[in-house]
Amino acid sequence: MKSETELHFVESVCLPLLRRAQNQDGGWGFLPGSESRVEPTCWALQALLLSTEPRTPEVSRAFQFLYVAQLQDGSWPSVAGDKTGSWVTALACWLLLKESKGTHAATRGLSWLCEDWPRDSSPWRRLLAIFSRQRDVFPINNSYRGWGWTPRTSSWVEPTAFVLMAFAECPPELLPAAAAKRRHLAEALLRDRMCPGGGWNCGNPRVYGVAGEPLAIPTVFALLALLHQPDKRENTASLSWLEGNLPHIQGLGSLAAARLCLQVYGREWPDGAPEFSGIYEKTGFLPGIQVAAWCCLALHANKWLLRSAIRSEVRQ
Repeated sequence: MKSETELHFVESVCLPLLRRAQNQDGGWGFLPGSESRVEPTCWALQALLLSTEPRTPEVSRAFQFLYVAQLQDGSWPSVAGDKTGSWVTALACWLLLKESKGTHAATRGLSWLCEDWPRDSSPWRRLLAIFSRQRDVFPINNSYRGWGWTPRTSSWVEPTAFVLMAFAECPPELLPAAAAKRRHLAEALLRDRMCPGGGWNCGNPRVYGVAGEPLAIPTVFALLALLHQPDKRENTASLSWLEGNLPHIQGLGSLAAARLCLQVYGREWPDGAPEFSGIYEKTGFLPGIQVAAWCCLALHANKWLLRSAIRSEVRQ
């Protein structure tokens, strides 16, 4: 449920910050005045698309920034001038699929993602793991494969979740042929990497036999990536962990992410749970463009992910 206080915070603090912070090249940096990057640009544009007409000048300039930033192989780099694509390709594809003019650029990006196999779970590495002394220390299924922060490295929870969310946004007829296999392996990886008792951290659920500590933001994006199967054990356990952890959240970014996730899953925001405005008033600090965008998205979460959710249901 949206409170008047939260709406006022978003409309008087977050959205004005996003509009003021757009750079001349159409992008956003992580902080106002910093160099434009694909990641904060995607989040800022997601937020603006929910609060403005689709083709305002600021929105048009932001889309143009993304088109220009795309590399020849279809990917997007994390840093301007870098010639190697990265995980932000998933964010760019997810966003560009929301407008008809972006379909070609997005499908090129999705093809690049489908060709990016993590090296840590290759057949050779899995064979070596069988004879490793640490095979019982890291009890994970290495046959599952997702995506890493950089190409051909290791699978991590958040980049894997972002690619799955981009797949869900894409009409089935436009998905690369390899997408079905990659989706199956990646969803299995996320479920396999859940921490004991629910929730996710950035990587392995156990380290040297000790249970990993879940974190709010990886948990949120893993849950959103698995939205099409809400009754699965991993979903219900992780939602329960997230709801139980709300009183302990002190960061505005984690709180905004948790709120948008629970809203998408149809969970009521508990009475007495922290609010954006309360944390902002206490700290007097808005961490950056990404967090401002997440606060905006959290109050429009159902509208934001509706298209992806419908497509995921049809896919089942």
